[in-house]
Amino acid sequence: MTPTLASATRPRGQRDTTPASRFGVMAVLLLAAFYFLMPIWWLIVAATKPAGHQFSGSGLWFDGFGLVENIALVFDVNDGIFGTWMLNSIFYSGTAALIGTIISAMAGYAIAKYAFRGRGVVFGVILAAVLIPKVMFTLPLFLMFNQIGLLNTPLAMLLPSIVSPFGVYLASVFAAQSVPDELIEAGRLDGAGEFRIFRSVSMRIMTPALVTIFLFQFVEVWNNYLLPAMVLNDSSLQPVVVGLVGWSASNGNVPAGTVVVGAFLSIIPLVIAFLSLQRFWRAGLTAGAIK
Repeated sequence: MTPTLASATRPRGQRDTTPASRFGVMAVLLLAAFYFLMPIWWLIVAATKPAGHQFSGSGLWFDGFGLVENIALVFDVNDGIFGTWMLNSIFYSGTAALIGTIISAMAGYAIAKYAFRGRGVVFGVILAAVLIPKVMFTLPLFLMFNQIGLLNTPLAMLLPSIVSPFGVYLASVFAAQSVPDELIEAGRLDGAGEFRIFRSVSMRIMTPALVTIFLFQFVEVWNNYLLPAMVLNDSSLQPVVVGLVGWSASNGNVPAGTVVVGAFLSIIPLVIAFLSLQRFWRAGLTAGAIK
């Protein structure tokens, strides 16, 4: 049987897709999108309703508009502590993500481009650390910080947050695949030091991976609840996630509608960060996928 022109020109290993398979894939994607976006949609709708009506009427469609008044109420509770929580979250997340990205870039680059004894063991330990949930370290960190007097200080939140085994792994894979050894050798022949080569050449090539690491680290620190809840007792030092949980558990001292509006405001920085960095995020996720 003579092959058709389409099959002859089709790349090797590529299969034809039938309408049924395309429909199945689209159905799964739409179902996943509905599952993840529906809570966000409900939060947006509830936040725009007038105060005290967040849980009344249709939960999935708008019923009046009171977003401006609701935001004012959120910032009036407890002398505007919500603004302090938001600034704390931005400080913790931004600082930890920036320092963690730099550390991950340096460590991953060293593992990928320098031959040293025990490199395979170090890389294996990093892979194992990726699989260990960070929540398991919370109690040991609490006990350690209690012994050295770091409880209820910003360092108790920042020090554990700047370490990212996944960031080191991603930076290592991306550096191994995207930074040519010939480029490094050319820099050495020109008299550039190792750190200058890393800073001026390799980091520019690794930008997609570094932005991805920054975004993941930022979101992880922003959403972290257990660690700051244990090591930060002063409400003026707590991030917004811990503060909102405290409001929710205040036995009615703070209206539930106000907590909902606060939750809506708390996701805005994450949405802005994702929309600003999504093109780098997509490129970084494919790091190492093609050899």
